Amino acid sequence: MSQNSLISPQNAVFVLISFEGPDRYSQAGGLGVRVSELSKTLAEAGFQTHLYFVGDPNENPEEQLLDGRLVLHRWSQWISKYYPKGVYQGEWEKKSDFDNSLPEDLIEGVVRPAVNDGKITVIMSEDWHTADVTIAISDLLYYLGLRDKVIILWNANNPMGFEHINWGRLDFVCQLTAVSKYMKHEMWKLGVNPIVIPNGIPGRLLDAPNEEYATRLRDAFKEWTLLFKIGRWDPDKRWNMAIEALAHLKRMGVNPLLLARGGAEPYEGEVIALAENLGLKTQALYLPDGAQPASETYLQALESVDADVDMINLKFFVEEELLRAIYRSADCVLANSGMEPFGIVGLEAMAADGIVFTGATGEDYARTFENAVVIESDDAIEIAHYVLRILADEELRKSIRRAARQTAERYTWDKIVAELLTKLEYIAMRDGVGIEPG
Repeated sequence: MSQNSLISPQNAVFVLISFEGPDRYSQAGGLGVRVSELSKTLAEAGFQTHLYFVGDPNENPEEQLLDGRLVLHRWSQWISKYYPKGVYQGEWEKKSDFDNSLPEDLIEGVVRPAVNDGKITVIMSEDWHTADVTIAISDLLYYLGLRDKVIILWNANNPMGFEHINWGRLDFVCQLTAVSKYMKHEMWKLGVNPIVIPNGIPGRLLDAPNEEYATRLRDAFKEWTLLFKIGRWDPDKRWNMAIEALAHLKRMGVNPLLLARGGAEPYEGEVIALAENLGLKTQALYLPDGAQPASETYLQALESVDADVDMINLKFFVEEELLRAIYRSADCVLANSGMEPFGIVGLEAMAADGIVFTGATGEDYARTFENAVVIESDDAIEIAHYVLRILADEELRKSIRRAARQTAERYTWDKIVAELLTKLEYIAMRDGVGIEPG
C-alpha cells in the first residue's frame, strides 16, 4: 500500500459483498478466490474489512480473523442448509435474501459505526447477483442521510447475468469497475464506462515452487512433451482446441502428453470423446482407494501413469503446492480460453515460471513471445506450431520464463490494492465524499 495514500486504515473501512467467499461451500470459480485474497490483503494492510458472502450453513454466522481486522459474515445460511450442493444451488432464493436483509444490517452494523468514528466506508460488490442489493444499499444510505460517507463500487468479473441488471440505475448509484480492458469494452456496449481494476495474485505465489515436486514430475514425464491445462469443462475454455493440438503434435512426431484437470461439468464427456475419436489414448487418474489427499499421494499417482497414454484426466483436487510445481515442470501451460475476462490461471502459472499459452481477450498482461504465447485464432495448428517453436529454442524458453515472473510481480494483490486506493481517492473527490486526514 502506498505510504502517501489519502485513504488509510485510520479513515476508511472496507466492505466486500459477493455470492462466493472463502468457504469450500462458497467457491465455484475464481470469484471466491478473488474476494478471499482481496479482503485478506486489505486486512493485512491494516484496514477493518468485512466480507459478506453466501456461507457454509455449518460454520459460524460471523467469524473474526487477523486480530479482528477481517470479519466474515456468512449470509443466507438458513437457506443454504436446504441447498447442500454449494453456493449457486438455490441462487434466486439466496439473492432475494441478500436484497432484502443485507442493506440494513450492513449500514447499522458497519457504516454508522464508521461514521461515528470519523471514517468513510468503501463498499465493493461483485458480479450480477449483487447488483440489486448494491442499488438498495445506496437508496437506504440516501434515505438515512449517509450517502456522502460511503464510496460504492460494483465490479464485473465476467458478463454472466448481465441481462438481469438494471444498468441505468446501477450506473447512477455507484462507480462501475471491471477486471480488464476486455470487460470494459464489453460494458461499453451496454452504455456504461467502468474503471479497470485488475485481478491479482497473492504474493506467496512468487515463492519458488517446491523443487522436489518439480524434479519428480520432470523425471516422471521426461519421455514426453508435457502440456498442462486446468479449468472448467466448458466450451469457452477451448478444450477441444487443446485436444486437436495434441493430435497435431503427435502426427508431427512429437511425443506429447496432456495433463488435464477439469471440474464436474458434463462437457467433459464431449472432450474425452473427441480425444478418443482422434486416436488419442486417455486415462482417468484417481487416487488409490483409501488414500489420503496429500501431496505425496498425488505425486505417486502421477508417477504411476501408463507409458503409452496421450492424455491424463486428473480426477482429484490439485492443491496449490503441487499445482505450482506442475506449472513449473510443464513444457507449456494451455490457458487458451476463447473468452477470458481476466485470465488468472495464466498469471498464476507465470508466477511459477511457467510458459503459458493464453487467449487474446482479457489477458491484458500477456505479450506474445515476450512473457507468454498469445493464441490469436481458434485453429489448433497455431498451438501446435508455437509448441514446436518453443521446444526448438532454449534461449526463448528461458527469456519467456524470466519475463513471465517479472510480469507476475506487478500483479500481486498488494500492488492492486495500492492502485485501488488511488482510484478511490479520485472517486471520493468527484462525488464529494469527505476523507478525514489519516
